[in-house]
Amino acid sequence: MNFVEELRWRGMLHDIMPETEDYLLKNKTTGYIGFDPTADSLHIGSLVPIIILMHFQKAGHNPIALVGGATGMVGDPSGKSDERNLLDEETLTKNITGVKGQLARFLNFDSSSENAAELVNNYDWMKDISLIDFVRDIGKHITVNYMMAKDSVKKRLDSDAKTGMSFTEFTYQLFQGYDFYHLYKEKNCVLQMGGSDQWGNITTGTELVRRKAQGKAYALTCKLITKADGTKFGKTAGGNVWLDANRTSPYKYYQYWLNSSDEDAEKYIKIFTFLDKETIDQLIAEHKEAPHARILQKKIGEEVTIMTHGKDAYDNAIKASNILFGKSTSNDLIALDEQTFLDVFDGVPQAEINRSVIENGLEIVAAFAENGFLKSNGEVRRALKENSISVNKAKVKDDCVITTKNLIADKFVLLQRGKKSYYLLKVV
Repeated sequence: MNFVEELRWRGMLHDIMPETEDYLLKNKTTGYIGFDPTADSLHIGSLVPIIILMHFQKAGHNPIALVGGATGMVGDPSGKSDERNLLDEETLTKNITGVKGQLARFLNFDSSSENAAELVNNYDWMKDISLIDFVRDIGKHITVNYMMAKDSVKKRLDSDAKTGMSFTEFTYQLFQGYDFYHLYKEKNCVLQMGGSDQWGNITTGTELVRRKAQGKAYALTCKLITKADGTKFGKTAGGNVWLDANRTSPYKYYQYWLNSSDEDAEKYIKIFTFLDKETIDQLIAEHKEAPHARILQKKIGEEVTIMTHGKDAYDNAIKASNILFGKSTSNDLIALDEQTFLDVFDGVPQAEINRSVIENGLEIVAAFAENGFLKSNGEVRRALKENSISVNKAKVKDDCVITTKNLIADKFVLLQRGKKSYYLLKVV
């Protein structure tokens, strides 16, 4: 497998240093990508570098995932308009633990494998280096002129003078460059990869390898993902889309991909799945013939949700999606966990009701009329005659009594009039 060509036809390749492709075709190579531990979970913006490492491993090479325990304390200026808050050691430790667990879902870290992935933390080799040693042994090899010429530095210096750039951020490229040099020396790592905004930092590393170790190192970057409508990829009205199921439920995660535009879906199917070119071309052709069926979006959602959360989580996300379109049973609804249920019915008005009321049995008319959903007993009875009243998506008659058997996640009852009018009773 030609790793570079794989990235190229998928539309992922942005910059590549001369001779990199030839070197990779001729040599089993160790390469790395760095991940910033700014939170205890990665978000879907990190999926692209993760998938690049997965392709790298599938091509027979040795991937290293570097978690920036040290550089996370400094802050990367690349692509930032102002300086970010620095994290304390305790927060970083917590974040690194979370990130490590997530990366293990995507890469094969089994040491018995011929090209096992490896996880490293740059704090392990940075923590014992004194400022004097760093300035003397590293700083002297990279000139200020070279550092000032980087786009990430120039953009910040050309911005509002009140913001500017601190010395802390200015030195970031030296820290990242030293990571590359260290991995080159200790693990024969000759390739660094990352997003296109990292090109300046990465090439500082190749330059440090050349000047300090008289070695040859290579660089490759991928395109930053953009959305056709100009909004930021990986963001929703509720914030980031995370890889942690506790932060973003598998249902919401699946929905994010399902809601992709047709234009974005054609791009995403190549980037975020491992389907071959023939299969993807066929899916795109089928989608263009029947765009209303959302063939591409559904396939992307399936592939990425299973890759991130597993088959069971995907199946549950589908069941949850079907609930809104009347393709599910009352049992499917009751089987939902609390978070998924709340995600599906986000924004639905609700009222609290004492558990003892449910334990004693709540008559259907009272359930609808006395908790603010419908205005009167008469309105409820008229709706019942029209057969438009449902409890937990199941049609009911006027003799229905709601009990604890009807509770979803042992806490909720879903009331419904017609097809689209919902109301939640929350048992407290």
